[in-house]
Amino acid sequence: MSVVRVLVVDDQVMIRSGIRALLETGTGVDVIGEAADGSRAVDMARALVPDVVLMDLRMPVLDGVGAITRLRADAVTADIGILVLTTFDTDQDILAALQAGANGFLGKSADHEELLRAVERVAAGGSSLSAVATDTVVGHLTRTAREQRQPDPVSPEDLRRAGSLTSREREVTVLVSQGLTNDAIAERLFISPLTVKTHVNRAMSKMHVRDRAQLVVAALRAGLRED
Repeated sequence: MSVVRVLVVDDQVMIRSGIRALLETGTGVDVIGEAADGSRAVDMARALVPDVVLMDLRMPVLDGVGAITRLRADAVTADIGILVLTTFDTDQDILAALQAGANGFLGKSADHEELLRAVERVAAGGSSLSAVATDTVVGHLTRTAREQRQPDPVSPEDLRRAGSLTSREREVTVLVSQGLTNDAIAERLFISPLTVKTHVNRAMSKMHVRDRAQLVVAALRAGLRED
């Protein structure tokens, strides 16, 4: 992949500096600008057209959700990848950001490698959700189905694809849908994180999805999630 151009948006200068330092210690990422509020972020995104906007939620002038909404409504910035990075990870915050058009949601407690992987996935056109965000999305889908007095949203096509999963791939997929990381799954199943990654990749291929977040939705629609 070519160098990923990132715009960092946060109202605290020390946090912006820290994020810049983390991103630029790795190869392949270039922080091309910083903004302290959502309004300034929209202006800079229009001018710079970065690959990824790393967006905080709680900011003055215009908050993160408002900025995401404006970016998605503008033809110049509509296709920019947007990754929310925030300390606020309530269900309301997560759903509002994703519904506005964010491609991913990550807590500021994420480590260096997790942040870099999330930026790269969003830059490549995928999505990236933290374990908390994944669980929120799945819970929201389930609650919506129940509130509408519908059975769990099982898709015949996803069910058919799930039938091609091996028993281990099914087991790993269920754990992914519960929000577990590869390391946590490895510990649960007494296998290596690399083996978990292999099973996840094979499951995504068989379920015809591009990323972990889509695998969670497909698993739910196939009835694989266990509460």
